Amino acid sequence: MPQPATIAAAPVAPHLRRLLDFTEPSPDDVCLDVARGTGPMPDALGPQVRHVTAVDAMPRRRPGPGGRRMDTVTFGTGPVRIPSGPDTPPEARTTMATRDDIRVRRRGTPDPVRVRADATALPYRDGSFTLVTARFSLYTLGRPERVLRELLRVCRGRLIIADLVRGNLAQPDRDRIERLRDPDHPGTPSIAAMTELVTSAGASIRRLDVFTVERPLEPWLAGARDPDAADRIRTALLDEVDGGPRTGAKPRVIGGELWFTQSWAHVAAEPI
Repeated sequence: MPQPATIAAAPVAPHLRRLLDFTEPSPDDVCLDVARGTGPMPDALGPQVRHVTAVDAMPRRRPGPGGRRMDTVTFGTGPVRIPSGPDTPPEARTTMATRDDIRVRRRGTPDPVRVRADATALPYRDGSFTLVTARFSLYTLGRPERVLRELLRVCRGRLIIADLVRGNLAQPDRDRIERLRDPDHPGTPSIAAMTELVTSAGASIRRLDVFTVERPLEPWLAGARDPDAADRIRTALLDEVDGGPRTGAKPRVIGGELWFTQSWAHVAAEPI
């Protein structure tokens, strides 16, 4: 009798693969992903867990041109360099997105359930989920301490947070570039500030992964609300490459294309 074909999900970019590996999903997990708008986590988790609920917690539009935050960061084209340490060889740091994919463990995995909800008042009972994820959303969906307490309330297992960070000794100048692209950017927390926020909300940090992502500038600038702001960012980074003032983005030209860096952190926590 013919065997059913293995169903492969869409390719997963290296940065998302790293987060999935850090998350360690299991076939028994009942998951909740809370994002502003839509993000890639529910579809990436779906083949590996029992059930996924995707909450779109995008704040309501405010009057005026600057009244809506941008959707969760997504980019998956081209090589995205994710250095994992000083001894990592260059060939290991550059991975084409098409080489990373998820194999569906069983046929007929349903699409994630998608709902709209307030991140500070989720419509779920205490401890409803064994895995809760928040990717680039903790600091943009309201007061982060309130959002975090709500995520912990509905969690009876692991909470995974992924977000931008800066070094504990780094100056916040890097936020100028972020705010030019997105005027609602809330500011980049230090690593210490993020971990303190998690523990003060009533969680225990089990694992922490901090790393640098080097990414092409133009796909990121495509999300800028103001074309003039995008031009100012591009000019500032090119000036830095030519020896001008530092922006904190560490730009460089690779293959004729302008790239820049961000620091990301993955935090795995459990309710106390």
